[in-house]
Amino acid sequence: MEFGKFGGQFVPDHILKAVKEVEEAYNTYKHDETFRKELNELFLTYANRPSLLYEAKNMTKDLGGARIFLKREDLNHTGAHKINNVLGQALLAKRMGKKKLIAETGAGQHGVATATAAALFGMDCEIHMGAVDIKKQAMNVYRMELLGAKVVSVEFGLKTLKEAVDSALMTWSNELEDTFYLIGSAVGPHPYPLMVKDFQSVISKEIKEELLKRENRLPDAVIACVGGGSNAIGAFAHFLDDPRVKLYGAEGGGKGIHGKDHAATMTKGVEGVIHGMNTLVLLEDDGEISPVYSISAGLDYPGVGPEHAYLKDKNRVDYHYITDDEAVEAFEYLSRTEGIIPAIETSHAVALAMKVAKTMDKDQILVINLSGRGDKDVEQIAYFRGKKLHRLE
Repeated sequence: MEFGKFGGQFVPDHILKAVKEVEEAYNTYKHDETFRKELNELFLTYANRPSLLYEAKNMTKDLGGARIFLKREDLNHTGAHKINNVLGQALLAKRMGKKKLIAETGAGQHGVATATAAALFGMDCEIHMGAVDIKKQAMNVYRMELLGAKVVSVEFGLKTLKEAVDSALMTWSNELEDTFYLIGSAVGPHPYPLMVKDFQSVISKEIKEELLKRENRLPDAVIACVGGGSNAIGAFAHFLDDPRVKLYGAEGGGKGIHGKDHAATMTKGVEGVIHGMNTLVLLEDDGEISPVYSISAGLDYPGVGPEHAYLKDKNRVDYHYITDDEAVEAFEYLSRTEGIIPAIETSHAVALAMKVAKTMDKDQILVINLSGRGDKDVEQIAYFRGKKLHRLE
């Protein structure tokens, strides 16, 4: 196991062979100077990195606690942190001689980023997305198709992110020779959680460098939303060994954790195996995977990345659930207060930050990883608030 008792490679033998191929390629190229140089060049010229660190002075003044900074991953190309990991994995796939990228997506941002990379590298692309999430994120579906990807509507189970992963894995198992499965979060069999962390760790690397340059200090706290956990592990990576920096994760509390309409894996999950990894999972009494719910298509996942399970077990990160109502209020709050519309996933982190900031001193610094922009969510939030937007006929 890579993270204490969590992690592993719990997949059938025929898929394990492909996973081992990915592992061997990653181990070969992760320290390769030419590979890293090309990836860093893509980060700079294509992904628009480094992303900015913005001091949210209006929010800071309004809340009356810590100085709040926003790590503007929403300004990346494609509008979210997803492009960081996708460029790394797609470049690896290209080095491996693969011709096609296959991926799952919930909120659609990973699908859009994968389709973007496929277009850039001249590869075929197939995105699996739950039918429920397709309805929530129609604009992102069209963006994927516009970029040349085939979008597969997943019609079984709850028709959300878990089923999208199941569907992508099933399809990959039949196309192993020329296809690369580009996992969107820090989940799945080894080496995917480590690989995704590696490519996303540019977030915390930049936070650290930017704050040292501007303030000559590290942050006192970093907050990120957690579904599978890629943006969070990226925002935490360079601070994990420094206990002076408190780390917080915000997960999808849905309609509340006392019923079943939530995706609060870190709060209510138990140890179990899902999608090739041993981690924390939401399970029914009979041991089956629980149905999950969140207003956020990117957070409605019944598992979590194995490193997050490990970090909870070691009490290194504080994980809290945020309800739909709290997330929508935070979505509207940041929009009004700073003129920045966050993704509904990110709004969970903003909501938690609104609570934590008030408990901190005014000379302390809190960084929110603003993992994505909210263009894709505006219509859904309007509907949540009972407003109907006019459409072009």
